[in-house]
Formats: sequence, C-alpha cells, structure tokens
Amino acid sequence: MFSRAFKSLSVKPRTLILGVALFLILATNGAFFKHVLEVYPLTLHTAPMIASLGIVLMGAMVIVFSLFSSRYVLKPFLITVLLLSSLVAYFMSAYNIIVDTHMIQNILETNINESMDLLSIQQVLYFLLLGVLPSIIVYRIKITPMTLKRSLIESVQSIAVAVGIIVVIIFAFSKFYTSFFREHKPLRYYSNPTFYLYSIGQYVHQSFSHEMTGLQPLGLDAHVFDGAPRKLIILVVGEAVRWDHFSLNGYGRETNPLLKKEDIVNFTQFTSCGTETAVSVPCMFSSLGREHYSKEVAQHTENILDVLAHAGTTILWRDNNSDSKGVAIRHTYEDYQKSDKNTMCEDGECRDEGMLVGLQEYINAHPKGNIVIVLHQMGNHGPAYYKRYPKAYEKFTPVCKTNQLEQCTQAEITNGYDNTILYTDTFLTKVIDVLQKNDSTFATAMFYVSDHGESLGEKGLYLHGFPYAIAPEAQKHVPAVMWFGKQYAVNKALLKERSKEPYTHDFIFHTMLGMTDVNTSIYQSELDIVHGVH
Repeated sequence: MFSRAFKSLSVKPRTLILGVALFLILATNGAFFKHVLEVYPLTLHTAPMIASLGIVLMGAMVIVFSLFSSRYVLKPFLITVLLLSSLVAYFMSAYNIIVDTHMIQNILETNINESMDLLSIQQVLYFLLLGVLPSIIVYRIKITPMTLKRSLIESVQSIAVAVGIIVVIIFAFSKFYTSFFREHKPLRYYSNPTFYLYSIGQYVHQSFSHEMTGLQPLGLDAHVFDGAPRKLIILVVGEAVRWDHFSLNGYGRETNPLLKKEDIVNFTQFTSCGTETAVSVPCMFSSLGREHYSKEVAQHTENILDVLAHAGTTILWRDNNSDSKGVAIRHTYEDYQKSDKNTMCEDGECRDEGMLVGLQEYINAHPKGNIVIVLHQMGNHGPAYYKRYPKAYEKFTPVCKTNQLEQCTQAEITNGYDNTILYTDTFLTKVIDVLQKNDSTFATAMFYVSDHGESLGEKGLYLHGFPYAIAPEAQKHVPAVMWFGKQYAVNKALLKERSKEPYTHDFIFHTMLGMTDVNTSIYQSELDIVHGVH
C-alpha cells in the first residue's frame, strides 16, 4: 500500500528536487551541523544564522539538481545521489572522513579486502534507511510529463530563485558568512552532497584535462659509479604508522623492543607527502616533491625505480597492501595479499612476513649489479587494527575487536594499533636478518618509512585522508628508520646527528640514488639524506 501510494503520486521535477534536497539536509548532514555547532555554539543570536546554512545548502542542491531535471535523467541522478550520500553520511559520522578529490582517488583504488574491512551493520543501516528506502520512493513517484521547452523554463526558474535566496541570506547575515567562508573553510567539506559532488567534478577535470601523453623518460644517463660495491637495498613502505607511537621516538609503551637493539638511525622529524596511500606512495617515488606533485604528471613521468633500472639495477616490488599505485607497473611486481603467493595467511589475513619467504632465492638468482627490493606493508591499515597482527603480538589489551571504532574506547583502539606496530618491529628486524645474511657479497641497507600517519580518535578524527592543509600532525608525521650492513660505507655518526633534522618524502628519490651509487644529471645532493651535502 505504501509503495502503491507513491506510485500513484505525480509531481513536477522541481517538486521532487525540493523534496530530495530537504531530505538530504535533514537526514544526511548531521556531521556538517555538528561541526558547525562546535564553531558557532547554538544561542538565540546564532540560531537564525545556523538555520540559514540549511537553507543555503538546500539552495545549492536545487541549483545542482536542476541541471539534471530532464524527465529521463532526473530519477537516476537523484537515486545515485541518495545512495552515495547515505554512505558519505556514515563515514563522516563514524570516522570524520572528508570526501575530497584525494579521497575519491583512494576510494577508486581500494580493493575488495580493504572495502570489507570497513563494512559494518551500522553502515548497512545507513545505506538502507538513508539511501535505498528514499530511492525506492523516488523511483515509484511519477514525474509529470512536460515539453522540453517547459522543462528548461522551470529549471531556469528554480535555479534563479535558489540563487536569489542564497544571495539574500548571505547579505542578510554578511558578518556571519564572511567568518564562515574565510575563517572556517573546513566546515564546507562536511556539506553532503554538495562537497563530494564538487570533488567528483574536480577529480574528473583533473583526470581528463591534462595534455600529457605517453611516458616522460627520466635519468636516461643514469649509471653506477666505477668501482662501487654491489648494493642490496630493501626499501620498506609502511602503512598508516604515526611517529609518536614508536618507542624509538619516546613513546611510553615499548613498541620497538627489537629495533632498539639494532644499530639503526632513527629519524624523528619525517613528514609525508600526503595523508593517504594513493597520494603518498606515488609521490614519494617521484622526483616532483609534494609542492609540485600531481597524479597526472606522476603517471606520465618515470620514477626512481625507472631511473635505477636505467643504471642496471634489478628491481622487485612485493606488495601486501592494495597495490603500488602505478609505481611498479614497469617492473617485477608480486602480489602477496593472497594465499596462493603468501604462505603466511590465516583467516583471510596475509602477514607482512610472508613477503620475506623466498627472498633469498630471488637474490641468489641475480648475481650481477645492484638489487633494490620494495616491500609494501599492510602495516597498520585501519580500521580493523586487530586483524593486522598474529595473536602472539596482542600485548596491549583490551583491544577494539570491531571496525566500528566509534563503539570502542580510545584506549581499546590504541591498544590494537600499538600491537600492530609491535608486529612491524619484528618484521623490520627480520628484514635486517635477510640483509645480514648477504653482508659478504653486498653492501646492504634497509630504509623504512611510512606512507602517512593515522588519527586514533583525537578530536573525533579517525583513520587518515584529511586534506593536507588542515590535517593533524598525526596523519603527516611518520617514522623513518635506516640500517646499514658491515660493508656499507657511511658516516653513521654524522647521519645520527642529521636524524633530528626535518625531512620529508621529497628526499627519498635522491637518497635512493645516493644509496645505490647511481650518478645522473638529475641527482640533487641537497636532497640526499645519507650522502648528500646539506
């Protein structure tokens, strides 16, 4: 009966647009108004202004939706918006996540395993109640037939009225909106669906507006210095590890009991290129640096692995994360997220240690030239931190045993997170063991650095991916560690002094050139942490 009632209802496109816009304001913008109220506490003075935000946001929706008011386009568009908005509402509410262009890229590059880690009953309820149910209603409602000319006139009228209302409100509360737009820009990031629709538009524009084609070569003159010893370098790319949870950096808990026994160089002021894997990984391997990095340029330009290959280096990328984000596309790539390759899997979770199995055989099979091996960890990938380590590493308890972090205390979340770092500590020492076994035939070294950090509930923020300009330090300040074998010539005392200086992912490209004794015209010694002149 409920369904038949809506099926018999016939409305004009603008009426349907207004109804959907009103529903989205009331049902999917809880995070937006929550953050607004944190900045502008509700009083008799601020109440009209805060209410006006709802009207302005609704007006913005009417403008956007009216562009799709054609009878044959409107329903599919509105249903798509409703379904997406329900999911965005959940993630903003549960994890304080903002859906900007970088997050859209991250979503598109997320594999099924990562998606399943985020699935929860609450997410399903959001999707059904705020997405599917209203979509069914929209589907069942009839749209009043009208000519194309009349449809265009009504769309223009709706847009004009919405623009007029927005202008009147902004002028009526000019002081408030001046503050809102200039001093509290991040608040707009939580508007649903306007900001993610804008971000989708930006992402599409960025993806298809560039003029680059093919692949821009880099460092074709690269060669190893004459007389340089063979190098075996293992670069470990960590996942979602924050600097301040390494006991090496003064954290109160002993999360690095094994690494502290090794003769390592620990860098205390290392910052990431981005706050998500999709940006940080390709950025750290590129020569662009954070300030000049763009996805399109990086995709069409060779990276450090290519330059090393030009110099005759053997390259291997083993991945227990989603993938290399295009970095290793031209090199030997091995996926260790599945049990057919990774021999250390349990309950569907493959361990980082599995990437070390058979590594010695690979090294033995390449008797000439330098070898660079990249190990891309699953590391501290959230929100299901409790899955990221074997049971034997559950030292800190009680642990949050769900991916719905809002249901756990911050202590429980932190316990699971720290247990994962404890497991990474073991993994890195086993990497060092592999290198030590090759000390007689190579000058060996390990370089570990995380791709980005992680929020664990501070100020209501979880996970990562916040816009870089306003992201908290926890998402940008990452741990970095180096280890050198007996034959590797390095002034370790000087390097330990330098370890307290600020470094970024921008240094990785040129540091890898220096560590492998590769000479090329593009090398910049001031960006080489180990051998450069600072």
